[in-house]
Amino acid sequence: MPEREMPLPTVLEPRGRTLGAEERAAVLRVLDSGVLCSSFGSEARALEAEMSRLYSIAETVACSSGTAALHLAVAAAGVGPGDEVITTPISDFGTVAPVMAQGGRVVFADVRPEDGNLDPAAVEAAVTDRTKAVIAVHLFGAAADVDALRAICDRHGLVLIEDCAQAWLGEDASHRLLGTVGDIACFSLQQFKHITAGDGGLALTDDPALARHMRLFMDKGWDRSEGRIHRLMGLNYRMTELTAAVARAQLDKVAEVVRLRRARAQRLAVAIDGLAGVRMPERREGHAWWVMPLLVEENTRWAKALGEAGVPALPGYLERPLYANPALPGYPPGLCPRAEELIDRTLLVLQWNEAYSEDDVDLIARALREVGLPR
Repeated sequence: MPEREMPLPTVLEPRGRTLGAEERAAVLRVLDSGVLCSSFGSEARALEAEMSRLYSIAETVACSSGTAALHLAVAAAGVGPGDEVITTPISDFGTVAPVMAQGGRVVFADVRPEDGNLDPAAVEAAVTDRTKAVIAVHLFGAAADVDALRAICDRHGLVLIEDCAQAWLGEDASHRLLGTVGDIACFSLQQFKHITAGDGGLALTDDPALARHMRLFMDKGWDRSEGRIHRLMGLNYRMTELTAAVARAQLDKVAEVVRLRRARAQRLAVAIDGLAGVRMPERREGHAWWVMPLLVEENTRWAKALGEAGVPALPGYLERPLYANPALPGYPPGLCPRAEELIDRTLLVLQWNEAYSEDDVDLIARALREVGLPR
């Protein structure tokens, strides 16, 4: 196996993040202002305006996390006790926690075996008269079939929420930015995402009524322009001014982050082209490459061997589909067989980072070739 003196850069160390002088200046700017709460400052509102311009969407609501952004979206969609929301079993728990918090029921639809994104046919089959919304996760930065999901939602009068936490500046086959087809798009600024402020979330929409509901829900139902009147049930999901200032500096860097991740992914694709037993995603154009998902046989064997070669790899991404967690009782095993096959056997996830050098990518390619050799 190949050896190296220094491990690959990770998002838990400075060389694997784009944090620098701009972020330090942003933090000091806020500290010097004396205003750290976004209800009284300007940083969060400026971040919202900058995100809206980047995505050409009318309204952005900044909040405390990606999970909070999804909660704003689910609440604005009108989800309440007994209502159903259809989504994928391969995602972070933050995708489903807001539905549960609203008293709704999560309905899991199976995924496409080639990329782990929602299968529109499975979504259509899961719709009932209690369905309120569909949450489409753009898994690993690859586009879910938003056209088909949009058509399903329009046909049944459902709200389409795009979970773009892993898909900053990702594009679909029509070169549209992911997050611009659904009714609401949700983004994350958590430590492991393309850009980070530690935590933080952004919810985007062109619908003024949805935007107003989300803004109220973010701040305890309080429209501060009219006095202390709480118009609806809401929580304190405010983003701090410190977070917003760092996020603004990071937002200026996201295009270059995605460009570099794409360039390194293309180099890996060329290097392992024709390698038996391992496949990269078929549609790579527009992929945001949050991580590097590969399809293999015996993902545990691959993960073990790659780890020994200094290339961290995760079999299945999750240890189990979301519905197999104790926090979600009542879902039977085998509910989504294609998702279970990906997790248990065929999906292998490598970390991916804009700080990877060409030599780093070549090392990963060599390790993949060696692991793939017949035994």
